[in-house]
Order: sequence, then C-alpha cells, then structure tokens
Amino acid sequence: MARTLAEQVDPRQAALIVVDVQNDFCHPEGAAGKRGRDLSQIADMAAHLTHLLGEARRVGLPVVFIRTEHGPWTDSQSWLGRNKTDVQQRVPTCEEGTWGCEFYAVAPQPGERVVIKHRYSAFRGTDLDLILRARGIRTVLICGVATNVCVETSAREAYMHDYEVVFLGDCSAAYSQAEHDATLRNMAQYFGVVASEEEVCAAWAATAAAR
Repeated sequence: MARTLAEQVDPRQAALIVVDVQNDFCHPEGAAGKRGRDLSQIADMAAHLTHLLGEARRVGLPVVFIRTEHGPWTDSQSWLGRNKTDVQQRVPTCEEGTWGCEFYAVAPQPGERVVIKHRYSAFRGTDLDLILRARGIRTVLICGVATNVCVETSAREAYMHDYEVVFLGDCSAAYSQAEHDATLRNMAQYFGVVASEEEVCAAWAATAAAR
C-alpha cells in the first residue's frame, strides 16, 4: 500500500537532497548565463528552497548538498564531447576551486553533508547511497538544478536504488518551462511523488500536531 506524503517525508526516515544549486548553473554571471540560458525560474526556486531548508532544519530532517566539480582528472573525452557548440566548449562549468563551483543562494550548515559528483547523477561514483543507508533513510526529497538533467537523473537513480522519491517541483528549476514540466509529469507517472514546498511543510506541521 502506498504511503501518505506525511509518512514519506517523516524526518525520522527521510532526507533532503539539494542538487547543484551552484553559481555556474544559477547566477547570471555563471556558465549557464554566459551560454544564454533562460534563468527566469531560478529566483522562485531559490525562494522556495530557502524556506524549505529552514523548515527541514527545524524538524531535524537530514540535509545533503550535492556539488558538481569538473577538472582534468574526471573529464573524459566522451563527457567533454557532449557539448555541441563552440560557445559551450569555450565556457567551462564548475571547475574545481572556482567561484562558479560555489553554492548559490543557499549553503550547508555545520553537520550537513556535501557530496561531490562528476556526472549528472548524484549516485554515480559517490558515497551518497552509503550515507543514506547508514542513516536509515527510506525516502529522498530531491530538488535543485536543472530539473530535467541532474535532478531528474539523480531521482531516477534513487528510485532504482529502492528509495521512495518525493520530487520538489517548485524547489527545482530548468532552463525552459517545457523541460521542467515534462520532468514533473514523468516523475509523477513513473518514479515517485511530485510535491510542492508548501505541501511538504504542511505535512511536517500535521505530523507534529498529531504527536
């Protein structure tokens, strides 16, 4: 039997995964902005995510930040070759140690985990699965940038690792509304629950009131 949203997001067995909310993906002066990407979804995403993080910390939900880093030790020819245009090839993204690699609008607090990844998935070549299982996590609340790339890929892999997935639509952003909406439809149909920041916070409040 499917569990309710309140059961899924219970802080005793859930964790929040924040994917790639970094300057190069979100800031107008970052790589995405320099490539001419539409950043119009970013401000709303950041506002919702900031509020969600405050509530998550208040209820004791474990928070894991995912940060993309790229460099000569991890950038294969096939990875670099996915960029098709000259502009994309000229604009590096999330190079290790650069401003573009730093978090945008949000940041981990002491005790919150940061997982470094080098590919779209937060699980690929990282210790994320070990971290979650060591904490007894059953559900991942997942959000970040871009909705249809790293967040979706990470959510798919979470589901394939047998975690329940709550995909936070308004705490995620893509570079077009069509791409964002397509991912939300796909997630809801095949991989988990799509919820808003308000719905998740309301579930926490209802659970607290019932105890």
